[in-house]
Amino acid sequence: MSTLPLVHTVVVRVWLPDRPGALGQVASRVGAVKGDVLAIEILEVGGGRVIDELVVALPDEELVDLMVNEVHAIDGVSVEHVRPLDGGYSDGGLLALSLAAEVAEAGAGERLDRFADAVQRLTESEWTMVVRDGDVVAGRGEIPNAEFVASLMAGSRHLLDPGQETADLFWSDLPHARAWVAAGRPDRPIHERERVRLDLFTRVADPLLVARADGATGGVDP
Repeated sequence: MSTLPLVHTVVVRVWLPDRPGALGQVASRVGAVKGDVLAIEILEVGGGRVIDELVVALPDEELVDLMVNEVHAIDGVSVEHVRPLDGGYSDGGLLALSLAAEVAEAGAGERLDRFADAVQRLTESEWTMVVRDGDVVAGRGEIPNAEFVASLMAGSRHLLDPGQETADLFWSDLPHARAWVAAGRPDRPIHERERVRLDLFTRVADPLLVARADGATGGVDP
């Protein structure tokens, strides 16, 4: 009786020059250690650099370090982060849509909790908080002081590139709910596409936090 070979799947974030063939070189080095690139997402482009996230399947966990060394050997390419893939891979855009649907399908009294869970899943953050009038109305993980986070956000609003000063902090306004949401992920930098994805998700979810089927409000009190 035959069995399927064991596969170790990792998510690899790489910085590479914005030049033709650079990604192909990375894929070739991954293949050289018997790895298979299953998915690619472009997280950020600019300044002559591209940051890509690759999902890679390897026949053995011990090959991860060898793969990283192979990729590092390419001129101008560096590995930002490698992490094991827990569960199946989900495209970020599809995940955001799926989570928005879960919030929409939840009862009015459950939507705020579903929203907080969704933000944590979407951002892969250590903590998430939803704050209204200075009070935390939903939180996940070991949340920091809301006033401190609000001060960081206030400073970021005055910067041309907010992400440069808040590399480990997601945040987005919820104007319909008259609130804001923030999430922290200190283990790896946050990139442009991830911020845009959260902003679009919150634009969809925000009205749902105050809408009920009978036209009144629910989730977050107006």
